[in-house]
Amino acid sequence: MFNKHSILLVDDDDRNIIATSALLKAYGASVVLARDGMECLENLKQNKTIELVLLDMMMPVMDGYETLKKIRSDRVMKNLPVIALTAQAMVGDRKKCLDAGANEYCSKPIDVELFLGQIRKLLKV
Repeated sequence: MFNKHSILLVDDDDRNIIATSALLKAYGASVVLARDGMECLENLKQNKTIELVLLDMMMPVMDGYETLKKIRSDRVMKNLPVIALTAQAMVGDRKKCLDAGANEYCSKPIDVELFLGQIRKLLKV
């Protein structure tokens, strides 16, 4: 389904990384990993083939909100599709993530069908 589309998964939790990357790879995606916002930005600058970012919002070093702000302020990356991922969703999280510049929002545990639909929509596949 994702035919080698390059997706950057940014998360600091090994369980989420294993589960989400396995799901994406099962559908043919090429997955690049980052464990915090700084690593995310480094990957995006070094790897111009990344087509979508799955961004955990609560991470050490640089959280998802700050990372998203930097992505949207960069001339080259500003239109890169981003799905914000949050654990223990709170009232208002979706709006906060979309207002920060995310294209889509998904709470954990992930609803697989919804998540895959969001990715298909943003990758236009």
